[in-house]
Amino acid sequence: MALYLEHFGLREPPFRITPHTDFFFDGADRGATLEALLYAIQHEEGIVKVVGEVGSGKTLLCRVLIERLPKNVETVYLANPSFSSDEILYAVAEELKIEFSRERAPIALRALQDRLIASYAEGRRTVILIDEAHAMPEETLEEVRLLSNLETSRHKLLQIVLFGQPELDEVLALPDLRQLKDRITHSFRMRPLSQEEVANYLTFRMRAAGYRGPDVFAPDAIGRITRASAGLTRRINILADKALLAAFSEGKHAVTAREARVAIADSEFAPTWRPRRPVAAYAAIGAAGLALGLGAAWIFWPSGPTARPSATPAASVTAPTPSLSDAAAKILAPSGASPAPVATTSAPASGAPIAAAAPPAATSVAPATQLLQPEQRARLAGYGAGRNPLLLERLEAARARLEAESDTSYSLELYISDNSDPARVERFLMRARELVPIEEIFVLPLEAGGRYRIWALFGVYPDRGAAREAAGRLPPKYQQAFRPYPRSFAEVRRAI
Repeated sequence: MALYLEHFGLREPPFRITPHTDFFFDGADRGATLEALLYAIQHEEGIVKVVGEVGSGKTLLCRVLIERLPKNVETVYLANPSFSSDEILYAVAEELKIEFSRERAPIALRALQDRLIASYAEGRRTVILIDEAHAMPEETLEEVRLLSNLETSRHKLLQIVLFGQPELDEVLALPDLRQLKDRITHSFRMRPLSQEEVANYLTFRMRAAGYRGPDVFAPDAIGRITRASAGLTRRINILADKALLAAFSEGKHAVTAREARVAIADSEFAPTWRPRRPVAAYAAIGAAGLALGLGAAWIFWPSGPTARPSATPAASVTAPTPSLSDAAAKILAPSGASPAPVATTSAPASGAPIAAAAPPAATSVAPATQLLQPEQRARLAGYGAGRNPLLLERLEAARARLEAESDTSYSLELYISDNSDPARVERFLMRARELVPIEEIFVLPLEAGGRYRIWALFGVYPDRGAAREAAGRLPPKYQQAFRPYPRSFAEVRRAI
């Protein structure tokens, strides 16, 4: 329970990040999208798609939709994106309480069709709401298309709504899924909130939680929250909650720019960015606030086996400025754990660009064909890797691959992070080599506005299918902490 409730006269926390239908904000076209979804489902409009960034409110929209559908509409909500083609069929049948044998999928499909026909005859309709659809295997999405074919001579028996991140558009553009894409009759996009809409959103949430006084958030605070959140409602909630807590701790009843700055400084968000062409390239892992920071902190802190000794003597490395993630890592580290030593080479002093350092002999490759542009090489070379030999090695390996791999080759995205501190990346690599072949990990610095993000990729594969199969063979820790996603080398090069 929020500490500031009584202070602000609230009956419940106004900015929880868990979906609560009483707090559904119908501004920023959310209300219009909801009405359109209700119409499409009740008028047999085929497959509907809803796309939005992480934290844009898709799950809340889905829950409100379920609440507001008429009683004659049965809903099946599927939140597991890892269903196989058979599993999704069985999951739908089980949700509808259909008894069947699991031995043969065609029998289950016929049982499902019979059930839907009986329901339709009684005036009932059925809709499947699929969350995280962008992460579903292609064969499962093809099964979704086959489910949409269940119909009588005149009517569709099943309505389907796909909710997903912008990557869903990229997946549906694949040649093998063109039939599914052709069956999508309506597409909706959950756009970010403008500054005016953020102001209305904050006021609405406060009122819905019981607040009855004048507006708490000052215009300059709203402006800062809008920019820091990129207009995404989950981030707005996190920042607003922290800003209210900061005001409460100072005995104030207004949130000004000062409290907004405190909230922003206490929050680390993954970047929302796109490559130069409009394809989806978003981080699978976001450090959004302390809770999410705690969940992902182990990635950057060596809590596993001790790093292999190096032939060169260890040297001290300047520690990064403490942050929430650093503190979380210390909390999560096992008793007695401490940062692993970082071996040194004759690399330049910390902060020197990687181009000035002699790359390791094993990865000093001069490819016959160079595919990067001079300005791209300059951006890669501008990142200061410091005295971190593994990082230097994997940076150079990534550059060599980018100069040589065809556009149609793929790699697996592990994570993107705003924290580009070389020592932290080195510690990640030292842990990684205990779990996976280190030569399969590639590190790319992505520059924007003079600041760098770190993009970690894994492996090289001939096509998307091979990359997806490889994702299933990653260590369990990686599959839990990351959401490996195939990225073509064409897409990677465009992002630099």
